[in-house]
Amino acid sequence: MAKFPVPPPGPRAQPHPARWLALLAAAACTACGGSDGDDTPTPVALACEAASFAALKLDNATISSATPVAAGSYTPPGTSSALTGLPAFCLVKGQATPSSDSLINFEAWVPQGSAWNGKLVTTGNGGYSPALSYRDMAYALAQGYAAIGGDTGHQGDPNAMDWGLGHPEKITDWGSRSIHAITVPAKQLVATLQGQPAKRAYYYGCSTGGHQAYAQVQRYPTDFDGVIAGAPGNNRTALNAEFLWRYLSNRTSQADPALLLTPAKAALITNAAVAACDTIDGVADGVIEDPRQCTNARFDVGSLQCSGADAATCLTAGQVAAARKIYAGPVNPRTGAQIYPGQVVGSESGWPGYWGGTEPVRTDYWRLWAFENPQWNWWGFDFDRDFSFALAKVGSRVDQTSTDLSAFKAAGAKLITYQGWIDPVVVATDTIAYYEKVKAAQGSQAEVDRFFKLFVVPGMGHCSGGPGATSFGNAGTPPVVDADHDLLSALDRWVEQGTAPQRIVASRVANGAVVRTRPVCAWPTKAVYGGSGSTDEAANFSCR
Repeated sequence: MAKFPVPPPGPRAQPHPARWLALLAAAACTACGGSDGDDTPTPVALACEAASFAALKLDNATISSATPVAAGSYTPPGTSSALTGLPAFCLVKGQATPSSDSLINFEAWVPQGSAWNGKLVTTGNGGYSPALSYRDMAYALAQGYAAIGGDTGHQGDPNAMDWGLGHPEKITDWGSRSIHAITVPAKQLVATLQGQPAKRAYYYGCSTGGHQAYAQVQRYPTDFDGVIAGAPGNNRTALNAEFLWRYLSNRTSQADPALLLTPAKAALITNAAVAACDTIDGVADGVIEDPRQCTNARFDVGSLQCSGADAATCLTAGQVAAARKIYAGPVNPRTGAQIYPGQVVGSESGWPGYWGGTEPVRTDYWRLWAFENPQWNWWGFDFDRDFSFALAKVGSRVDQTSTDLSAFKAAGAKLITYQGWIDPVVVATDTIAYYEKVKAAQGSQAEVDRFFKLFVVPGMGHCSGGPGATSFGNAGTPPVVDADHDLLSALDRWVEQGTAPQRIVASRVANGAVVRTRPVCAWPTKAVYGGSGSTDEAANFSCR
């Protein structure tokens, strides 16, 4: 069966960032004023109005409006919470159409006057939703960046996936292309509006945003000088297979679809695991530092099996079996090959949100995108035949699993990935496995360290939250924004100064106050308590 075409690789799609500066400078000079005495044109910013872009010719994109927004707070249409502490900015709206069946709406928030730091940040998305990540855009804008966001190429219900049925180009936009498609024209419009091109371009996203980050470094490696990928759902087809496996593992059959493990029983397992394994790292803080060390010698879910009748404090034999299947993860029944890693010990309380209600999470990925059959029945899913079919049909459009990051590295770009250890969506061991494969392709730890840093956060769920110290940069009042606490600042320092982050200080926040700080160390090092001082102070830990 012929595979669907994939977007062209980055090097043919866009020049290196340094070449962009030269190319965009010519366009920007349409807004240049007089010389400053050394034959260098003085940049002149244009007015925030659509007419300012009348002469700008964009590739596969158009600009529909430009509206000034006063400094202070801004409430995006369709939302109810005001974004505060923002500089005055120009809100530019546009549409990108990389294919005849594409429509990607995007916005650029460009700081006005001296508020601009001369750089831009493109932000990612969550799930299959078309919603822009307004808070991430505001976070970047407040630090002086021009902030870019788009709707991934579809509009309407944030939970629907029917827009992909019969529209493979829209699936490609969502799965691989939309960030590239909006970033290229956004660079052009920022250069035109400000009278000079952005000197740096960064990307920031988590979950699907992390997936989009990996699409960039693999397929369009010269779009950005630096990329932040949180909880990257890049192994998308296999990830959705795990959701389906989890659903089926926790039910007896189609004839008896009642849950085996209930949310209360899942929480019971987590509490027991933490009680058994919390202090493996020498610190009692309610967090399993590395779930891989919480082995059967310390904790076995079978130890919770009821000796008599079912009760709130124990598990039935069926519940124990369901938990073990979920820990094992999906495998190919014919070959025995692991399709996606199983859930880690300590993540159980997060399982219920992703084992489905009346049907598995992301059923439409299979029903509509892979099999194009609205009546498809998930109970008969074959983890050999059906998975292979979906992988061939949809995987080339949405999966970002190539470990060849040589073009990204050669461009001098930098990648920071962060991942929660107890993430019930993107399993941490899959993110780690990808990193290790890239390291193997690079040949050594030293080579991968030149451009790729991974931070695995103990006690963090999906992108944020959890019992650990899981807040970066935006913790406390006012928020801490520097290269030791903030991922974007750490990335900027790495790109600008060549100082790679070896640790990021994360915070645990309760009732608006920071109650704990803890270093999150660059993989494969871990935070080790020095033996004296408060275990709630990052200064008392070192990375080893």
